[in-house]
Formats: sequence, structure tokens, C-alpha cells
Amino acid sequence: MRRENQSSVSEFLLLGLPIWPEQQGVFFALFLGMYLTTVLGNLLIILLIRLDPHLHTPMYFFLSHLALTDVSFSSVTVPKMLINMHTRDQSIPYAGCVTQMYFFIFFGCVDNLLLAVMAYDRYVAICHPLHYTIIMRGNLCISLVAVSWIFSCGSAMSHTLSLARLSFCADNTIPHFFCDLAALLKLSCSDTSLNELVIFTVGALGIIIPLTGILVSYVRIGVSILRVPSTKGIYKALSTCGSHLSVVFLFYGTIMVLYIFPPSNNSNDKDIIASVMYTVVTPMLNPFIYSLRNRDMKGALGRLSRWEIFFSK
Repeated sequence: MRRENQSSVSEFLLLGLPIWPEQQGVFFALFLGMYLTTVLGNLLIILLIRLDPHLHTPMYFFLSHLALTDVSFSSVTVPKMLINMHTRDQSIPYAGCVTQMYFFIFFGCVDNLLLAVMAYDRYVAICHPLHYTIIMRGNLCISLVAVSWIFSCGSAMSHTLSLARLSFCADNTIPHFFCDLAALLKLSCSDTSLNELVIFTVGALGIIIPLTGILVSYVRIGVSILRVPSTKGIYKALSTCGSHLSVVFLFYGTIMVLYIFPPSNNSNDKDIIASVMYTVVTPMLNPFIYSLRNRDMKGALGRLSRWEIFFSK
């Protein structure tokens, strides 16, 4: 379809969060603080992993990529939302909207796949500890991360290309704070059956398969833990998985609210609240989860603090 067929809609209007105008200032300050916490917290994790040799292991290699993905994922939507709240300008160009949608899907898919890769890493560490260094060698870790990024790029591109063929005629109002794919499809006056097929196919590959891998990994981890006669061994195994499990519950919990639970009369507000959890709250909490529940990260943070004190003298 030629671009001229879409020229009737040169921009979209993002309605934003369902809040009263007099509350804009409070929520602007709140989300700005949460976004800055997300960026600084995840960048601190990346810095610690890069600087501390004790963290140069497969688990923290994957965690550094997860932290980078969380910063990028949150940066796709939150800055634009803050600008709209501050300027009261709800418009976003057509190209900007499609670009935002692409990177939202891209980084969300990377996040999903990295959680599955980290679950496999924990499975090998607990169920095959003697062969861990042999199995999780450097080349395999790099390959797993590369496949996650490449597949996510292809997934996002498939949605973007299938969207580009659609026409948008009159209504250009998106009842959301970012360019959500489902909201864009509802605005189209073209046949969206191909887009729905792409969503079903890519969604099965990008969400169901990684989630199945995570569940299988933790079922086998649970079986292995039950075979350990020592309470100390059980505690050690659980402590290595606790942080990752917390992030998994946060990530997939919001996905279930968005896509599995049946819609209600206020389903749009529910979707927006779940999306805020998905794009703002979860990336912000991840650094705290891995810092507070992880002994290695606490040790690295302490060593970094001592280095700063030493060099400041």
C-alpha cells in the first residue's frame, strides 16, 4: 500500500493517563522520580558488573544485558509521557508513533527472552553444578544473548511491517500513554487479519516458548532442591533463584493482567495501569530486587564504595 493512502493521518493523539488535570504536576514529579531511579539503578548494576571481577560470571553477564534492556524499555515510553504531561501537547507524528511501537516490542521481547536464558543458567548452576563452567562457557552465553537480540529485532520488525500496510482514516486518538500495537489496530480502517495472525504466531514464539522454558527450568530446580537433604543447601539454592523469580513474577504478572484476564467495563483503565506496572514500575524495581536479595551485588557495592573512599583521600 502506498504512503499516500495513509497521509490522511499524519499524527496521533495520545490521551495519556486517566488522571485529572490538577493532578498532572504530582504525577509528573512521581514518574520523573521513578524514571530517574530506573536509569540510575540499572546503570549502577551495569557499572558494578563491569568493574568487579567477582561478577564476571554468566549470571551477571545476563543480568547486565537485562539491566540495559530495562533502561531502554522504560526510555521508549516514559520520556514522551513526561513531555506530554508537562507541555499538555498530546500529539505524536505517525513516524514517531510507529518507531515507538517498534522499540517497545523489541525491548519487551528482549526482556522476555533474557529472563528465559537466566532461568536456564540457574537450572544448570543448581542441577549440574559440576559441569556448570563447561556448559555455560563464554561462547554459549554470547550466543544466547545474541539470539535474544536478533529474534527480538525480527519480531518487532514483523509487527512494524505488517502495520505499515494499514490505512488510518479519520480517528487518530489513542486512549493510552504510548503507541500500543493493539490500540493502533483498532484505529485502522483496513483489514487487520494479517496483523492478528502475526501477533498470534510471533506471540507464541516470543512469549509462550520462553515462559515454558522458565517453568520447566524451575520445576526441575524444585525437584533437585527437594532431593537435597541439607537445609543449608536448600537455602543456598533458593537464594540464587529468589531474585530472578521475583522479577519473573513481576514481568509475567502484568502480562497476565493485560492479555489473559477477561476485560471489564473499565478495561481500558486496567490496561493502562498494568502497562504502567510493565513499563515503569518493574524496570525500577529490578535493581532493588537484585541488590537487596543478592549477596554478590551487596559485596560489589561495598567494594565500590571502599574504592571511592580510597581514591577520594
